[in-house]
Amino acid sequence: MDRTVSDLGAGMPELAFRGTGLTKTYQTGDTQVHALRGVDLTIEAGEMLVLLGPSGSGKSTFLNIVGGLDRPTSGSLTYDGTDLTELSERELTRFRRAHVGFIFQFYNLIPSLTAEENVRLVTDIASKPMDPLDALALVGLADRSDHYPAQLSGGEQQRVAVARAIAKQPSVLLCDEPTGALDSATGVRVLEALEQAHRELGTTVVIITHNAGIANMAHRVFHFLDGRIAQVVVNDKPIEPGQIAW
Repeated sequence: MDRTVSDLGAGMPELAFRGTGLTKTYQTGDTQVHALRGVDLTIEAGEMLVLLGPSGSGKSTFLNIVGGLDRPTSGSLTYDGTDLTELSERELTRFRRAHVGFIFQFYNLIPSLTAEENVRLVTDIASKPMDPLDALALVGLADRSDHYPAQLSGGEQQRVAVARAIAKQPSVLLCDEPTGALDSATGVRVLEALEQAHRELGTTVVIITHNAGIANMAHRVFHFLDGRIAQVVVNDKPIEPGQIAW
């Protein structure tokens, strides 16, 4: 029998994730690609975490496994004591719906829907959603709620994507290059929206980026290299997004 959402943890656990021996191997023809090579880690609830590393180092593979979009080849990953690697596809869908918000480099907004309607797509299926207008207000776009994506700048579209992700009040927010397509000033506005969601909602935030400056706003930084976490850096005093040297 499938476990319910409540079986996967209620509220904010003290330890969000624990990974042990995580590996991921892809078969491409006769070649095996080792995307992850035995990753051990913990992610604390309410933590701001940045993942750094070159392309192909395993960052996105790791993020997809944490978000329940992919499964490791071996190893275990627990969320609030539940091993995600043992869940059925239906249970993983429930986990993502109840606990995880995703933000990607490209905004994935529906062009024929307004900003509010794009956010409402998530709130209509969430168990404890925010009002879409409140989510847009949180990212500074309350006055743009009736605008279509084509009427918004790139940074505004990305902030709508942030609002959409946080509107279901997820305990975990996973961001894959959220500022990758933006200039520095616009990128700071998006990071400020993420930091505000982290601060006001207590959300665990994990950000993949190639911009080493963004790492300075995190509590911890995981440096990925060749499918492993090569270094973990702890920031005693994370800085504000506006202080980042782009």
